[in-house]
Amino acid sequence: MSNSNIERQNLKRAMSNKDVLSLAFGTMIGWGWIMLAGAWVSTAGIAGAIIAFVIGAVLCIFVGMTYAELTPALPLAGGELVFAYRGLGYVPSWITGWMITFAYVGVASWEGPAFVTAIDYVLPIPRLGFLWNIAGFDVYLSWVLVGSAGGLILAILNYIGVKSAAIFQTVATLALALGGIVFFFGSVATGGIANALPAFTTTQGMVAVILMVPAMFVGFDVIPQAAEEMNIPLNRIARILIFSICMAAGWYILMIISIGFAAPASVRDGASVPVADAFAYAMGSPGFGKFMIVTAMCGILTSWNGFIIGGTRVLFSMGRAKMLPKAFGQVHPKYNSPTVAIILVGVITCLSPLMGKSALVWFVDASAFGTVVAYFMVALSFLFLRRNEPELVRPYKVPAGPLIGILAIGVAAFFLYLYLPVGPGALLPVEWALVLGWVVLGIVLFIITQVTYKGVPRAETEFLLFGKEYARKHIV
Repeated sequence: MSNSNIERQNLKRAMSNKDVLSLAFGTMIGWGWIMLAGAWVSTAGIAGAIIAFVIGAVLCIFVGMTYAELTPALPLAGGELVFAYRGLGYVPSWITGWMITFAYVGVASWEGPAFVTAIDYVLPIPRLGFLWNIAGFDVYLSWVLVGSAGGLILAILNYIGVKSAAIFQTVATLALALGGIVFFFGSVATGGIANALPAFTTTQGMVAVILMVPAMFVGFDVIPQAAEEMNIPLNRIARILIFSICMAAGWYILMIISIGFAAPASVRDGASVPVADAFAYAMGSPGFGKFMIVTAMCGILTSWNGFIIGGTRVLFSMGRAKMLPKAFGQVHPKYNSPTVAIILVGVITCLSPLMGKSALVWFVDASAFGTVVAYFMVALSFLFLRRNEPELVRPYKVPAGPLIGILAIGVAAFFLYLYLPVGPGALLPVEWALVLGWVVLGIVLFIITQVTYKGVPRAETEFLLFGKEYARKHIV
């Protein structure tokens, strides 16, 4: 059968420059900063925390530069999946796609409980319909319904097309940025440098903050997932990707300075929501704390939306290439969205509040492991493609590519070490159980798809993954 007789579903190019930048920046800036910024300052001091984030940003840029070259070279839904197939082959690609999907779905699942927690701070939710207690947290039906409603709204936005999701992302990101600017100027104007002393604690404290940094930059990697839907020059994708990492680093540094000036350590360390409570203290009114919670809610929504986009595009690409049931590779005839993938991820995020707030932290930690596995595989693919396909058209080519590739592999390996049992940020046994469960599910699905699509020619798989424009012509 020739490729001309094979049906390949395509996504619509609808995302502009600002859509792409909002997608990456908004996905990176979630809820974590409002809870952790006070701890960063207390642990390392303002100067120590800033240095830690600069170091973390530089490390992420090494990984980001491999993405920056590969994304415009292969601007196709699935991102890491596509890169790994091209550079490493079918099985490594399947592993990469499955692990990055775990990362995205895990974080998206956590956003629902975070969203309810934020709303509860501003407007307490009546505790009605006790369900159960998980990890010390009482789960109520009223609490679950609020979180599920947020997931349903975002699923609907994505269902009716990427442009509607992108518009929402842009508006929420602008609101987030505005809130951060108000926090910065308000804290600096009403607070004092005395609150921020000592500016540096210890080297050990700075290292402790560095260990927290990688999770704060997860999100720039959604850009490759949506590359097939971007209506911008290919060489611009690389600049936006790197710029988004720099923007996120700038945001975190501003938040570190702001909370450092806003309130003394006694307020920051004893706060239930440190950024909100510190700003309320600085401005002398609890209303300003609630304002910051609303700002953080925008961050939750942008991160949530971004990870839904990322996860569904990987599932779509795997379905399109017959790496998963082909239903995942179908698009809506009107909205041109990957409907089955969106429905699945939407259902998961709507059900996730049933596990309460405490248990879902396990998903975040475990999914971070999935992310760094994907980083490692992309960096490896980058090096293999530099060697094996020097003729591949690269609208953006990283200077000193082999060196950058080696450094990116080193960074990814370091991130992996953090989560291993021998590392300082080792996953808990229950988190390893989640990783293992996802791996077992993946093995089962892999076997099913191998049996179902036995005998599919390699050329067909390549065409389904890459399309006519990017397929390797010599594959048979």
